[in-house]
Amino acid sequence: MSGLRKLLATTAFRLSLFYLGVFTLSIVLALGYVAWSAERITTRGMVETIEAEIADLERIWRRGGLRRLAGAVERRAQAPGASVYLFTTPQGQRITGNVVSVSPGTLDSPGERTIEYARLVAEDESGVAVHRALVRVFVLPGGFRLLVGRDMGERDRIVEAIWGAFGWSVLVLVVLGFVGGWLVSKRVLGRIEAMTATTKTIMAGDLSGRLGVSGSGDELDRLAESLNAMLERIGELMEGMRQVSDNIAHDLKSPLARLRARADEALRTADGPEALRAALERTIEESDDLIRVFDALLMIARLEAGNAREMRAPIDAAEIARGVGELYDAVAEEAGVTLETDIADALPLEGSRELLGQALANLLDNALKYAGVTAPGAAVTLTARREGDAVLIAVRDRGPGIPQAERARVLERFVRLETARTRPGFGLGLSLVAAVARLHGGVLRLEDADPGLRAVLVLPAAGAAQKDASTRIAVASSERLKRG
Repeated sequence: MSGLRKLLATTAFRLSLFYLGVFTLSIVLALGYVAWSAERITTRGMVETIEAEIADLERIWRRGGLRRLAGAVERRAQAPGASVYLFTTPQGQRITGNVVSVSPGTLDSPGERTIEYARLVAEDESGVAVHRALVRVFVLPGGFRLLVGRDMGERDRIVEAIWGAFGWSVLVLVVLGFVGGWLVSKRVLGRIEAMTATTKTIMAGDLSGRLGVSGSGDELDRLAESLNAMLERIGELMEGMRQVSDNIAHDLKSPLARLRARADEALRTADGPEALRAALERTIEESDDLIRVFDALLMIARLEAGNAREMRAPIDAAEIARGVGELYDAVAEEAGVTLETDIADALPLEGSRELLGQALANLLDNALKYAGVTAPGAAVTLTARREGDAVLIAVRDRGPGIPQAERARVLERFVRLETARTRPGFGLGLSLVAAVARLHGGVLRLEDADPGLRAVLVLPAAGAAQKDASTRIAVASSERLKRG
């Protein structure tokens, strides 16, 4: 019984009842109008027939007097399907016609009225039959009365048939409406119950659950798809939080332990203020490194959560690239590496000047770090140009490069290849660049420079459809990665 109450309480069932009521009211008004119109039209036809009969009998009376009128009434009364006729004396005695008797008072005054009358039946039957008729009474000179009318039996049968059809139509409509509402509500309730069961498992902690989609494309499917997309995003954010927690727990444990060990060693072995000062300076340096790691982790988490979208504004990527290139020109010269630039005049896009500058600085820092590993004195190239609906900013070095199989993994936090173990860093630079690219609706591509590595930031250009451009960029990047 609770299931039935739940079904009857659904919005779908209530809407079905509402529309059933509206449709039923519409049918009642429509059929009521049809019945009223049929009755009115039939009555009008009867009145016109009576008026025609009277006009014809009046001509006969004027030409031949009462005797000829009585003969005409008698002939017409005996014809098949005849109208109602009664011709009486001034005292009300019947002279001729097909009416035996009428309602009391009918012949007292002239005019039109509806009456009950007794009519002669067919010759093969006996007695009289009582009917209803629409009649008009005339008082002739000398007090004679003439009654002419039409039987209302046919009209009553038509109206009765219409109202009968009306009653059955409403009954069938109500039954079908209730059955249809029940079926629709049961189907909707089943899908809602399935969604509720899934949401309960999700609230219990199982974020892998997804709402079912029937494939019909209705509003419930659209709601389920939106919620599933939201759950996907929540799952990604939760996974990102878990990874940050794991990274902090595992990858920062060693630096902290090393920091403590050095401080402990300085306390035990330092033989003077100078040794303690040197130990404190090394401790401060390592503390600064840890602070930078924490800042990078927090920045990556913030970018992946989309919390920096309010920082987006119209910017010129070419101006930013030139600024970062000039900043790192001195660093490259100090490292014995030539920094070459090829930057277009203007590359407008929507984004964050600070984040994009940080991403380019990370790419240049990595490139300068590995540029001279295999070929001392080699060059690093910074290029920026527009290609279709995208802005491409690329940093190319001639170092050892990254194997194809490792290019997706190096974008994760704290991942460092064996060739980079001897170099300073924590493996967060490329992760931060990839997060900045995703925030701007683009991607970071890692390509083989033969020799070396070519890191390409692909970002939607200003004026392009952001969503479509991002989709095209992602697809192009995926296909390029598959081709290797």
